[in-house]
Amino acid sequence: MKQITLIFIAFITFSCSQAQKTSFSKDALSEKLLAADDSQVAFKNILKKYKGKTLLIEVWASWCGDCVKAMPQLKELQAKNPTVSYLFLSADKTADKWKAGIEKHELKGDHFMMNDGMKGVFGKAIDLDWIPRYIIVDKTGKIVLYRAIEKDFDKINETLKGLK
Repeated sequence: MKQITLIFIAFITFSCSQAQKTSFSKDALSEKLLAADDSQVAFKNILKKYKGKTLLIEVWASWCGDCVKAMPQLKELQAKNPTVSYLFLSADKTADKWKAGIEKHELKGDHFMMNDGMKGVFGKAIDLDWIPRYIIVDKTGKIVLYRAIEKDFDKINETLKGLK
């Protein structure tokens, strides 16, 4: 009986942690991120800029091989969806590497960096367990795709097409 109970608890815990969220947590919204001009901006204030717009958020890092491999697909996505806004959140460890990565990969969109990397406060607040990670927010501010990775571009494309 104990084994069945433990299996049930593990299943529920995993299921809940993988659930589709429709809004960001208070912790995520209040966390400050580093802007390209070296100012600190609360995530909720960053999101306000996109009110009424479809937003694709990519969490990435310049050191991430999977992120770099996915960039051609991302650029293709941007070309097919020019009305979508793009927000890049970096998990780089230093601002110099982050800014060099933006320039090197010619990433078009708005850019911010998490102050404490993937496993810090913001990363935990958005359940970050892999990068690149894609989140889609609709025009009403509701998250419609919370957990997509580089292998999910078909799902990302379908989601964006459904929001047009």
